[in-house]
Amino acid sequence: MHHSAKITTLFLDIGGVLLSNGWDRAARKEAARIFNLDIVELEERHHLTFDTYEEGKLTLDEYLTRIVFYEHREFTRNDFKEFMYSRTTPYPEMIDLICQLKEHYKLKIAIVNNEGRELNEYRIRTFGIDKFVDFFISSCFVHFRKPDADIWRMALDIALVKPQEVLYLEDRAMFIHVAEGLGINGLLHENYTKTVEKLKEWGLELPPQ
Repeated sequence: MHHSAKITTLFLDIGGVLLSNGWDRAARKEAARIFNLDIVELEERHHLTFDTYEEGKLTLDEYLTRIVFYEHREFTRNDFKEFMYSRTTPYPEMIDLICQLKEHYKLKIAIVNNEGRELNEYRIRTFGIDKFVDFFISSCFVHFRKPDADIWRMALDIALVKPQEVLYLEDRAMFIHVAEGLGINGLLHENYTKTVEKLKEWGLELPPQ
């Protein structure tokens, strides 16, 4: 199937697309093991407050006070933060793919993601995401979280593009569906190989080497 829409802009998630999810359930389970924390209590406290952190309404220190440092610990905040930061790994093939497409097709690239400020900035700078992205519509900056449709509306306004010009790469189907409700074209990312094939349907082929 070939789509007739002329794509000028890519909206991208970070976790699960360009980088690993970082501070996800598996990382929290590992943190509980390493730091000898009650995983049930850690998860409960995390879920009660993490949305507020991702919306940019808490600092990382305030978030950690609520989930870990509400009582004395034998380890430091910096120990725990270093662990959190260490959970991120890049997907080099995907980063290279986006860089090649941007250069070849002169695309605008925008990040639309949910992330707390300190984790977001660390991940973006450490793995060079800021080197090829034009706009960052991150929840911690704009105070909306996916699946609130306003985060995609804001992305369209900031990028100054029409929904039909945008292709949105995301690994969560529900977020794709919400964006599609605004007229944005969605591409559910499963892995590098499938995404390369799906991009061809939108006229976005890797340039010959």
